[in-house]
Amino acid sequence: MTDGGMVKIRVFLIDDHPHGREGMREIVGSDSSFEIAGEAASGEEAIARIDDVLPDLVLMDINMPGMGGLEATQRLKFLHPALKIVMVTVSDDITNLFEAIKRGAQGYLLKNLAPSAWLEYLRAVAVDEAPMSKELAFRLLKEFSSSGAGGIPQGGQPVRSGVEVSMTTPLTEREKEILERVVTGESNREIAAAFGLSEHTVKNHLKNILQKLHLDNRVQLTRYAFEKGLFQRP
Repeated sequence: MTDGGMVKIRVFLIDDHPHGREGMREIVGSDSSFEIAGEAASGEEAIARIDDVLPDLVLMDINMPGMGGLEATQRLKFLHPALKIVMVTVSDDITNLFEAIKRGAQGYLLKNLAPSAWLEYLRAVAVDEAPMSKELAFRLLKEFSSSGAGGIPQGGQPVRSGVEVSMTTPLTEREKEILERVVTGESNREIAAAFGLSEHTVKNHLKNILQKLHLDNRVQLTRYAFEKGLFQRP
């Protein structure tokens, strides 16, 4: 649907608590960029109903009885790979967040964040420009470090100057430099400023990187980079 020529972002809400859905509805409905495409009170109901509306974006409560948010995310991504799913949670437990990312979620939102932060983040997710927070980037790196993934020593930190990209990638030198910045949680604007580029140029570089690595978004890109050992301490 359009609003004065603007295509609205259609959002589907999934939460087993009516108050949870009401809170999400109020935040999303306060911005004319968004339109509520539908709601569900469980993962099972969401899978049954989502074919009828095919939204652009799903807000998924991570903890629900029956089919929880993690399983529902995995099933929805299998059925609709292009669907963008953002987990909504009261806790930033890295285990749950990491598992959600592995199952295809684009990111997460904490329920206690200000509505303005929600809206800014959701708009960025909808156009594939949402960076991970630097805190999440750091915590993901610690998770990989402790599990020994990617050859990163325990206690490693995502400090750009101490990280080198492995040469075993199909990326250009500029793409490798941009990938370093993405992994540490920098936004398109921050990356553009660092290299004296326009944000549009950075966005195009990111599209090329994702296409070359057959990935969909920054979160998958970060996970892939560490799992495949694209980053290692010099």
